[in-house]
Amino acid sequence: MARTFGSSGEVTAARVRAAALELFANQGYAAVSMRAIGAKTGIQASALYNHFPTKQAILVDLLETHMLGLLAAWEAESQKFHTPIEALDGFVRFHISYHLDRQDAVFISYMELRNLEPEGFVRIEKLRKYYEGFLRKIISLGKANGDFLVDDEPVATMAIIAMLTGINTWFRNNGRLTSSEVEEIYVKMAFGSLECQYEQRNAVAKARAIA
Repeated sequence: MARTFGSSGEVTAARVRAAALELFANQGYAAVSMRAIGAKTGIQASALYNHFPTKQAILVDLLETHMLGLLAAWEAESQKFHTPIEALDGFVRFHISYHLDRQDAVFISYMELRNLEPEGFVRIEKLRKYYEGFLRKIISLGKANGDFLVDDEPVATMAIIAMLTGINTWFRNNGRLTSSEVEEIYVKMAFGSLECQYEQRNAVAKARAIA
């Protein structure tokens, strides 16, 4: 019988996830054993198998949980936007904010894809493509109504996603720029990459604020 949320089994599974996330982020998936995860949580390695049959299952669970949370958060956030310009501005800011708050999860989501077995890779890649599809739709709608000038929508989508995701490799909370300042810079670069004038975006933002 499946365990209910809040049961001791679910609490233990959550502890395992948290421990594995920290260990994978700090040491790398390949270097971490089930025994090490058990030691981190104070659980016998043999008992871990009651929750996750393999270390691979833990990795897939972590990556899938991250992606499902990301998708749900953006679907809720996206309801605020009514035009492609608003949506692009919102997507860039959302992506940066969400990912900077979850640096370990983001790190393993990209760095440990190579360690996924084929079945798990297909599951995670499908979710990643779904998320990328949101930005591709924004760009497509903006191109259709003349807000954006772009030759290849899939390439533009991947370029912006790569630019945004790269923030996690260099941004530090105690660095020269705040996260809000970084958001503003990246919004400007995203609009520029689609040949949409930043001033046009600002005009829309001001009109929205007045309304």
